Amino acid sequence: MGGLQPWHWIIVIAVFVLLFGAKKLPDAARSLGKSMRIFKSEIKEMQSESQSASQPETPAKPITSERVDTAAPAPEQSPDRHTA
Repeated sequence: MGGLQPWHWIIVIAVFVLLFGAKKLPDAARSLGKSMRIFKSEIKEMQSESQSASQPETPAKPITSERVDTAAPAPEQSPDRHTA
């Protein structure tokens, strides 16, 4: 009851042939196979990227700042002569 029996597969194949025609089925199967190969290669690439990202090759160095952290003297203010 749980799986498809051989006569189920025959009915499924007959429906595909009637819907798509005998000429288009090989092209559809070829493009499906090509898509599956591309999908598998992308999955493998993503897995290798995630493994390399989780295991860094060299320890990270802190970034040093190029800015000099010396205290600059405050600009001198000229005395205001017009104060009351």
